[in-house]
Parts: sequence; C-alpha cells; structure tokens
Amino acid sequence: MKKIYASAAEALDGLLEDGMLIAAGGFGLCGIPELLLDAIKEAGTKDLTFASNNAGVDDFGIGILLQTKQVKKMISSYVGENAEFMRQYLSGELELEFNPQGTLAERMRAGGAGIPGFYTKTGVGTVIAEGKDHRDFNGDTYIMEEGIFADLAIVKAWKADATGNLVFRKTARNFNAPAATCGKVCIAEVEEIVPTGSLDPDSIHLPGIYVHRIVQGDHEKRIEQRTVRQKG
Repeated sequence: MKKIYASAAEALDGLLEDGMLIAAGGFGLCGIPELLLDAIKEAGTKDLTFASNNAGVDDFGIGILLQTKQVKKMISSYVGENAEFMRQYLSGELELEFNPQGTLAERMRAGGAGIPGFYTKTGVGTVIAEGKDHRDFNGDTYIMEEGIFADLAIVKAWKADATGNLVFRKTARNFNAPAATCGKVCIAEVEEIVPTGSLDPDSIHLPGIYVHRIVQGDHEKRIEQRTVRQKG
C-alpha cells in the first residue's frame, strides 16, 4: 500500500469535504502540520470543525484558516496569542467548545481506542460540566466526556519510514500522537523519511498502522515568544 505522497495537496486528494471534523496535532507553534494546513486553505474547504489545542497565531497554523473563514467550530483548550480567534469567538462568528487540555488529549486518545466516553473529575462544578452526565464514584462526582472520532487527522512528525512508523521530536510530540489515532484517515507530514527497518522499534512513538499517508517537506520553525537576556 502506497503511503508516501509527493505533496500535501496530493496527500489530501479525495479526503476533504465541507463540514468535516479534523483532529490536528500541535501545541502553540510547536509540531504544527503547517504544510497540510496550507493545502487545506488552498483547497477552499469550508465549515470545518477542528479539534486542536489552539489555533496557532493569526498568520500561522489553523489561524490561516480562521482568516479565510473556513473554520466553523474549534474544539480547543486555549484561545490566546491569536487575535482573530478571539475576535471571531467574542463576536459570535466562531463556535467554540472549551476543553481542559488533559480532557482534550484523553478525548482524542479515547476515540483512537474506540472508547465512546469516559468519566473525569476535571471540570466538575464549572461551565465545562453544564449539560453533561454526572455520576458519583466512591463519593466523588465525575462528568462524562465523549471520545473524539474525527473524519481526518493531520499531524507533524520528525521522522517516518515508508510504512508510516513515526518518531516525534521532543515536545513536538504534544497532541500529535493522540490526534493521529482518532481520525478515520491520518496524514503525517515529516521532516525526513528513512528506509523501512532503520528505526529502532523502541524509539517509534506511533506505529504505522495508524498512518495512512505521508508527505515530506521543509518546515518553518517559528518561536512563538522569543525571550532574550539583556547584554551585560
């Protein structure tokens, strides 16, 4: 089965449709599938729902799709660092489903494991819990959260082999691994494709069975907030 594609546009061919749910890896500007997001922008697919920790910044990451009004809803934990995200949410143009970060990661992981729902104490007694099933276990109250089952998962990895085994680099692993597992189809963009069998099995972070398509490309490595010391 062919998994390696020549470009992000080719890797997305036949998969995009208006109104779909996309799970995207990344945290801030770290580990963002930027090539695939650019290709989605060029495709013009609209009314999208994204499950992602945040939306990058105004001109990078999912932020570029907010600018073109291709996103209808965000399932996210953080709306900071992105003025257009905040503007659209506060003006009622963008639907937002807030999730605590751990809950969002677990919702993705649960979807990848075929688990339709789970109970957590996080969010009990807050607006997060409104409208959700409550249940007591051993004297403590929990709320039920549903697993995320996405139409498509797009992730960024450091290395892949031709069978789709992925290695992430340090903190760029973030939401990429759970996001990859919860999509009906997963596309990974990578910095390097290595020969099959060259990856140490113990160093593989995501088995290739979860990855359906791979694209290699050059990536822009931005620093979200640069902090430097003053001279002297």
